[in-house]
Amino acid sequence: MSAPTRRLTTAQALVRFLSAQYTERDGVRRRLIAGTWGIFGHGNVAGVGQALLEAGEEVMPFHQGRNEQSMVHAAVGYARQLNRLSAQAVTTSIGPGATNLVTGAALATINRLPVLLLPGDYFASHAPDPLLQQLEHPVEADVSVNDTLRPVSRYFDRITRPEALIPSALQAMRVLADPAETGAVTLALPQDVQAEAYDWPEEFFAERVWYVRRPAPDPVELTAAVEAIRSAERPLIVAGGGVHHSEAEAALKALVDATGVPVASTQAGKGSLRHDHPADLGGIGHTGTAVSDELARTADLVIGVGTRYTDFTTASGTLFQNPAVRFLNLNITGFDAHKLAARTLVCDARSGLEKLLEALSGHRVSAEYEAEYRAGKERWDEVVEASYRTGDEHAVPTQTQVLGALDAVVGDTDVVINAAGSLPGDLHKLWRSRSPRQYHLEYGYSCMGYEIPAGIGVQQAAPGTPVWALVGDGTYLMMPTEIVTAVQEGLPLNIVLLQNHGYASIGGLSQETGGERFGTAYRFRAADGTFTGAPLPVDLAANAASLGMDVLRAKTVRELREALAATRASDRPTCVYVETDPTPTAPPAEAWWDVPVAETASREAAVQARERYDRQVAGRRRHL
Repeated sequence: MSAPTRRLTTAQALVRFLSAQYTERDGVRRRLIAGTWGIFGHGNVAGVGQALLEAGEEVMPFHQGRNEQSMVHAAVGYARQLNRLSAQAVTTSIGPGATNLVTGAALATINRLPVLLLPGDYFASHAPDPLLQQLEHPVEADVSVNDTLRPVSRYFDRITRPEALIPSALQAMRVLADPAETGAVTLALPQDVQAEAYDWPEEFFAERVWYVRRPAPDPVELTAAVEAIRSAERPLIVAGGGVHHSEAEAALKALVDATGVPVASTQAGKGSLRHDHPADLGGIGHTGTAVSDELARTADLVIGVGTRYTDFTTASGTLFQNPAVRFLNLNITGFDAHKLAARTLVCDARSGLEKLLEALSGHRVSAEYEAEYRAGKERWDEVVEASYRTGDEHAVPTQTQVLGALDAVVGDTDVVINAAGSLPGDLHKLWRSRSPRQYHLEYGYSCMGYEIPAGIGVQQAAPGTPVWALVGDGTYLMMPTEIVTAVQEGLPLNIVLLQNHGYASIGGLSQETGGERFGTAYRFRAADGTFTGAPLPVDLAANAASLGMDVLRAKTVRELREALAATRASDRPTCVYVETDPTPTAPPAEAWWDVPVAETASREAAVQARERYDRQVAGRRRHL
């Protein structure tokens, strides 16, 4: 007797299959693909679009997007909020819709966050070639624009026959659910194959659970790690995003409480400890705190937990200066664990921390070391207070005062989202995280335009949670269109829009590296042709209002505080618009970052910048 089958199109089968996939960790089960974002064109409207319509909202919830890149950002925000245990799919047409996915896919893969991409593709039959938006390659007929997604995807396949979907869809789910492999997954769908019918085995549509493993550390590696920690006099934990993804915050706190080892955090790891824990030193690296970076320079053992050690974290290889420094990396991926020639614990963050706690029973750092870093933390807390402090209530607020006003309004579980500009540096140094998911910084790709769509994804993942998207004018202009989605879906997204008339962060970097702020201000051209005229008469508050948001304009510190309080109490999408005082008030960088400077130049600013660069780069170390 033949096995039972169901006759469906490839797209219909894919939607039904996705609706039956689940993850499970620690006994908690979630849908692996909880919904699908889509913008339809000729490459997916009659395939995936028709399949979603036929399946209905109960089988596969559908979310209407306005920009393909921003749909991926929303899906990434959703997955991050749920610790990678649930994801969303994104479908687009062939051509520009598909290539618009590339930036979002890179962001997802770099940040190790799952998203399923379903772009339309050329006809597998090649019958109507060259169809609208098809890339014709003279010697490689199987190439399409979707091949641009290969290097930014953790798994890629083009489904050229219906039955090929079965093994490929299973592989796609395996990668999405695997914390050591996850990222963007792309199934390119030729539009004729999407609509082609096939007799699918019923078994393909059965519920399937993908268990998210918590691998324990190898006993030999654990013994070596414990020996390294016990023999260290100045150990320092660097907490990365893996602490959050593994829900290892409680395990980290237990280890720190028992041993006294202090914790500094990357952008992705901030909030691993509450800001007021005595061992929480705040951010580390180029955007880190003084106390974190001071301890990093003298640490003899750096314990990385779930971090991939970007150049910001290591200050481009100049931060860890103790001649005797060694590294111990606890990471679920061997690729990241072996960085900096480290001893390794290739395991789940929570499992590894729990095993370390057991094996380190009775061990604690010296009282002198503990007193040293606690005193440094107290000094830095005073810096934060000074940065947040306001004097004249009727003055235009600085950017750090905006953060101080927001800090006074948010609750413990509010989520603050940012990705690019000068805000990441200020937030990493100054923000006081009160819960594991409050601090949501996308700094793996630092993608301008991420914040607003990601805020929508976070609200979908955590209904009822106040979400604040913090954006400068440069970032806002990149991708404000999903405001329409927030309005359409009745999501009370909060946007804090800072108007500073240009690319403030890059302007400052340009000044530091001899570029003299060239091309970074939003101004009219002056008589000499440079962009040094009057500021552009752009009213971004009016733009946000035109897209359906409530808008509150704040001109002073007092008005800002009142606007933020009103926004948090509102159940409508609301934008607080504030033109900031550009006077720098944030603490300066406590560590270097390598941005190469012109080796030869005729302008004095570049000559001086190169002299500073040569002094800094001399401090770089290769840890072997």
